[in-house]
This record gives sequence, structure tokens and C-alpha cells, in this order.
Amino acid sequence: MAAIRKVCVLGAGLMGAGIAQVAAQAGLEVKLRDIEDKFLEKGMAAVKQSLGRMVKKGKITQADTDTALSRIKCTNKLIEAVRDVDVVIEAIPEILSLKKETFKAIDNESPSHVIFASNTSGLSITEMASATKRADRFIGMHFMNPVPMMQLVEIVRGYSTSEETIKSIEELSVKMGKTPIVVSDTPGFATSRFIAVLMNEAIHAFAEGIASAEDIDKSMRLGMNHPMGPLELADFVGLDTLLYVMENLYREYSDPKYRPPLLLRQMVRAGHLGRKSGKGFYSYSA
Repeated sequence: MAAIRKVCVLGAGLMGAGIAQVAAQAGLEVKLRDIEDKFLEKGMAAVKQSLGRMVKKGKITQADTDTALSRIKCTNKLIEAVRDVDVVIEAIPEILSLKKETFKAIDNESPSHVIFASNTSGLSITEMASATKRADRFIGMHFMNPVPMMQLVEIVRGYSTSEETIKSIEELSVKMGKTPIVVSDTPGFATSRFIAVLMNEAIHAFAEGIASAEDIDKSMRLGMNHPMGPLELADFVGLDTLLYVMENLYREYSDPKYRPPLLLRQMVRAGHLGRKSGKGFYSYSA
């Protein structure tokens, strides 16, 4: 089992940029790919801002920042991005058909030893793997948000994922400064399934007028010692992403506890997606 030295990250959004950052800080060479340069520029700006905060807090030096940034190469060309790497970590939108199309497109262009990993928060790893000829080297690698701060990586074993692949991704997670757990490929896995129900129930409670958004969040922060309230977290994750997750859980389990609130659907239709759009359950300055 060869050591992993080069990583491709597909998607330069909130999660992809964070994954690229921690990989570069761990000494890995990183190719960061998105469909347009403007998304890459935004992602790299987020990486620079995150590293800058670490410098101000004395956690790293400016030299560390410069070295990490030098390890990240950006491209908008998909095939160029996946060549000459050891692992591809996908962090594109939570749309199963889009993920499958992407993995199918890169399968023939990637050497046979390359591991494909999806950062999905709840979609089927087994189904994504079916779009490729490397189901044994296909795995879930679910980072928590914000990636540079959160320690956990949820490793998801697909139906055909090999033990060698699991071991490689466990070692990669540790190298990136994370603590891995291994879970089975069930809808929502462990983390998303648990936290999605909390956010979903909080939105139902808000829609029913049980309490204000502020007080619902205070109840969890002050009463349960959560670092962030469920509505704050929903805004942070993105209400469109949460809706994708809830719709998938509801479709898979047919359990009403996963039913997305009508309010959530309306907010997404209105473009109120949380922090990334400037408005969700709270308003955010640009």
C-alpha cells in the first residue's frame, strides 16, 4: 500500500476549500478543481482568510501559511485535475446524479490505484461507486464543517469497499490531523442522520411559533452545551444542502421524522440559503 502524497479536491466551495487547506497543511500536494475560475478564486480567498486567522492566533507562522498555499494548485479542467494524484476527494453539491456523472467521467482518466472518496453527508457511497469500475477503491470521507476546526472524519464503507482502501483513508485522515470513525453505508450515516433530525425539528418548532430563532438556539447552546444552535447550524451548512439531505433521508426511510418542513422548502425557493446567500434564519452582512 503506497503512501498518499497527492490529492485532488473536486469543488472549491466551503467544504472543498477547507479540505484543500488541511491537506496542504499536512504536507500533501493538492489540486483544487472547480468549474469556473471565480469559484476557485473565492475558495482560495477562504483558505487565505482561514490561515490568516490561525497566524493571528499564533497557531501557525506566516511561513507555514506561505508553504501551505504553495502546495495548492487550482484548475478548472476536470481531467487535468485527476491525473497524477493518489486520491480524489469529491466535494461538489449534494446531488446524486451530478456526483455519479462526475465519477464516471474521471474513472477512465485516473490510474487504477487511485482511490475515489466522496465528502457526501448522506448519499449512497455504494450507488456512486456503481458508476465506476473501482468499487473496491471507492469510499466516503465525510469531513465536518468547518473543516480546519472540526476533528472528526466519518469514513463510510460502501458495499464493495476493500479493507485496504479503508486503511489507506484512515491513515490519510490521521495525516490530515483528523480522528476517523468507520460507519456503514446507510442513509445519513451516523453524524448527518443525528444532526439533521435536530435541525429539522428546530425548523418545525420555529414554523409552529414555539419560540424565536434566537431562543431555540439558546436552548441548545445553554441547555445542552452545544457550540452552535440548530438554526445557526442550518444557516451555516446551507438550507439548500439541508433540504437535499432531508429529502434523501425521507425518501430512503419513509419515516415522518425526516419530513422536510414546508418553511425550509419556501426559504430555499426564495433563495434564503443561510450564510452563503446573506439571509436564512438570521441576516448576515456581506
